[in-house]
Amino acid sequence: MKVAITAISGSMDSQLEQRFGRAEFFIIADLESGEYEVIDNKAASETGGAGIQAGQTIINSGVVALITGNVGPNSMRVLNSGNIKMFRGQKDTIEKNIELYKEGKLEEIVDSVASHFGMR
Repeated sequence: MKVAITAISGSMDSQLEQRFGRAEFFIIADLESGEYEVIDNKAASETGGAGIQAGQTIINSGVVALITGNVGPNSMRVLNSGNIKMFRGQKDTIEKNIELYKEGKLEEIVDSVASHFGMR
């Protein structure tokens, strides 16, 4: 089973990125093998539609769940259409968030933040 995690950098000791659509990297972790791959989020620098594009990237990666901080309404619609479960990660490393996910200690995200919440 694979999960996606939003990351500030492309390594397992990276901190979790709180913004989904604007995350620089997605780490796709295979929970059985322990292997992972890093995907650059090409949508992060887009002026609009980042959440929709990022959501489609996650669906295409074959994961069953996403660990992140916040998910906007457009992202949520796309991820829900792909049956991706979303979980609110902790301000900690990617490895720690995977451990918390395996232990069932992450809160499921069911409501989105306001539109354009992650824009800087």
